[in-house]
Amino acid sequence: MQEEHQQSSDSKSTTQSPDWAMRTLEKIALAGLQEQKAARRWAVFFKSLSFLFLLLLLLVVLGVVGQNKTASTAHTALIDIAGVIEAGGQVNADAVISSLNDAYDNKGTKGIILRINSPGGSPVQAGIINDEIHRQRKLHPEIPVYAVVEDICASGGYYIAVAADKIFVDKASIVGSIGVLMDGYGFTELMKKVGVERRLLTAGSNKGMLDPFSPVNPKQQAFAQTMLDQIHQQFITVVREGRGSRLKENEEIFSGLFWNGEESIKLGLADAQGSAEYVAREVIKQAEIVDFTYQDTVVDRFAKKLGASMAQELGMSAKNLLPSLR
Repeated sequence: MQEEHQQSSDSKSTTQSPDWAMRTLEKIALAGLQEQKAARRWAVFFKSLSFLFLLLLLLVVLGVVGQNKTASTAHTALIDIAGVIEAGGQVNADAVISSLNDAYDNKGTKGIILRINSPGGSPVQAGIINDEIHRQRKLHPEIPVYAVVEDICASGGYYIAVAADKIFVDKASIVGSIGVLMDGYGFTELMKKVGVERRLLTAGSNKGMLDPFSPVNPKQQAFAQTMLDQIHQQFITVVREGRGSRLKENEEIFSGLFWNGEESIKLGLADAQGSAEYVAREVIKQAEIVDFTYQDTVVDRFAKKLGASMAQELGMSAKNLLPSLR
């Protein structure tokens, strides 16, 4: 009887042991899964934190954030005008006007320096900037505006500079080039040699004006020259208004010639020699300089590159036919 009870107990434990082992394995597996999930969550957290840190560092390096434009103590505001002046380009009216607004809105600004290093560009963009500088000077007569020329201040660059109270240069700066141009190419003789026939259809007798693959039309050429002369006269008027009696006019001053900084002072195109630091320290009397130059965001730069790439792919070269102060 006792042996039967022992055999019954052994058989019962034998039948229960597989369930017990399965449950134990399930608990171990579940615990392992929970640990893996927790580890993944921490890994994602630290990766996200690292990504945000690197992104912030990148934005600081690119100048998107961290710009010192909120200085409340007395300072000299600096705005760089560097590069070709054109809509959507290195220097454009929207960007410069935004910089001017920021500088004037800051209570610590005691004077503004336009540091110019530009060969020129669009007369429209340069004209808009010139007008805005004059407007702001009338609204804020207590804040002087000085142009400081570095390597070059020619054509459209000089168009902007003459809106300032005074123009400072380096003795070797290039200044002037008060003129207008419209450039292009003609391929008619080449087309004759290679046997290419131009087939241009237009609605409007002057729609194909200045087409590089068609012979020059004297009437259209004269029309374009008249337009250039008018824009040139506008440029001359702006220079005369900006420089006033300081300008020593002669037959070459508005011919498109340019001079070094030392000679430009003698001609009245500039006032004196001096760097941005010199003007801030000795003229404005505020040695601390705060940069208010507009900086594109990463999104802006990407959009411009994308737009430029699309324009290039589509063969958009119409801007070559626009008048240029270069």
